[in-house]
Amino acid sequence: QVQLVESGGGLVQAGDSLRLSCAASGRTFRTYDMGWFRQAPGKEREFVAAISWSSTITYYADSVKGRFTISRDNAKNTVYLQMISLKPEDTAVYYCAAKTMALVPPTAEREYDYWGQGTQVTVSS
Repeated sequence: QVQLVESGGGLVQAGDSLRLSCAASGRTFRTYDMGWFRQAPGKEREFVAAISWSSTITYYADSVKGRFTISRDNAKNTVYLQMISLKPEDTAVYYCAAKTMALVPPTAEREYDYWGQGTQVTVSS
């Protein structure tokens, strides 16, 4: 089992940057594909980015391509989401998720096995 704890959220202005972190417990972090999702008020949770266990494969939602970068440090059991050029529409609770490694990291919420509790990101205009 994996426990995930997100951090790094906050209140920023449009155009600012933030880096979210997700720390995972357990010795098997390197065997999990990892994903970031977000949920804005009144909306369903949506895919943001995913990274394979080896960091060789990454996927991004079209809405964040070129602005967000997912990365991981298996030695630190941590996955990151670097966000630049933030927009008010990026305001949401951001969740990290883990899935036992597959051929490719999934983008579907239902594919993930473990979830963190989320960190709030608010972007003011």
